[in-house]
Amino acid sequence: MEDKDLMESELLVIKGVCDLYLHGTIESTTAEVHNAFKEALEESLNIQNKIYNLMSEKGWYKTNTAEQTKIDTTKQKFQNA
Repeated sequence: MEDKDLMESELLVIKGVCDLYLHGTIESTTAEVHNAFKEALEESLNIQNKIYNLMSEKGWYKTNTAEQTKIDTTKQKFQNA
């Protein structure tokens, strides 16, 4: 398995973990459980960010830049709502 494939797999797993921790944080019934999930979520988000940055540096995670006209149109749409 190539390094790029491994990193993509890791990124998908950590995104899933973040989703689970987010829901655990939202649905927790006590402050202690809420804080435990919140801390785990924050740590997982930091890991996700490190993986993303590494992939981006290597050119393995490409993003598209939005056109300014589309940004302005969307912004105006929601300001008028």
